[in-house]
Amino acid sequence: MRRAPRTAAGLALVLVLAGCGGVAEPPPGPASQDSRERSPGAGRTEALTVPEVPDDLEEQARRAAMSDLAALAEQKAAELPQGLRAPVEGGDISWPQCPRGQGIPERRTLGLPMPLDSARFVVMGLTNGPAFFPNPCLAEQVAWVRERGLLAGAYAVASYPDPETLAELGERGPHDTDDPDDPYAAQRNVGYQQALFDITVMRDAGLPAPLVWIDVEPVRDWEWSGDLEANAAVVEGLRDGLVDKGYRVGIYSTAYLWSQAVGDLSLGDVPEWRAAGPTSRAEALRRCGASYVVQGGSAAMGQWVEANRDLNVTCPGTDTEAPGWFHQF
Repeated sequence: MRRAPRTAAGLALVLVLAGCGGVAEPPPGPASQDSRERSPGAGRTEALTVPEVPDDLEEQARRAAMSDLAALAEQKAAELPQGLRAPVEGGDISWPQCPRGQGIPERRTLGLPMPLDSARFVVMGLTNGPAFFPNPCLAEQVAWVRERGLLAGAYAVASYPDPETLAELGERGPHDTDDPDDPYAAQRNVGYQQALFDITVMRDAGLPAPLVWIDVEPVRDWEWSGDLEANAAVVEGLRDGLVDKGYRVGIYSTAYLWSQAVGDLSLGDVPEWRAAGPTSRAEALRRCGASYVVQGGSAAMGQWVEANRDLNVTCPGTDTEAPGWFHQF
């Protein structure tokens, strides 16, 4: 349950205090990619790029989900590892790893290094930063993972819509904006559309991931609103859209960043991928502990940043469930 709305101040990407013990908690990896090297035009004053969302997005997502789930059904457990004896190391990549100069003006790609040769899994970001803009080289990244026969996962950044997108998409979705009992129906609908968009991006790139990690953190230029209930509605809509189409979800965040963006929102006992920032493998494994619960879920993976790479390790006790987070190429 969530308490009454409060302001979402202090989303700057700085060292923050963890909820337990007052330990300094660095910002998460994908956010740190923004801070490592900002695209030209950071601090821009011109209008944001507005996404173009197709009118038949619902139908496209329905077909994409059917295609993905059919591929996963064919694969079944026989082709998946029967267990991943934790700790297992992997990496995550997205638009910063694309060749330089691609993407929207607010998120020009950086050409950062791909995962280490020792990685057994790779989680790939679906967007070019905020929602509704696809990772410009996702298909190439999927091909890279496929060629190496690695386990492949997907994550989707949740972001608050610009006013034009909220007006356009707020009426498109399962929630009735005339319902007086749901003042955030428009935000829920936009989150739902984010899910549909992400599903079509996975289909177009050839990535049939069974689970999508919902990334909740500050999104530069597309900052969360000051109304935590409105922000939470976007994330709930994103969750609902993925689940309605047959996908499972996990979350990526830290306890601090989650609470600052969406307050007391809980998506339940979903797996949590927890960020440790530019620290170490040992610190990432510490994030598997009970002191670092984000929103009530179970520890899945810890992430740390080292030498311009996002590195990940599965948490103890996840041996049997971890294979279900990935697609085996």
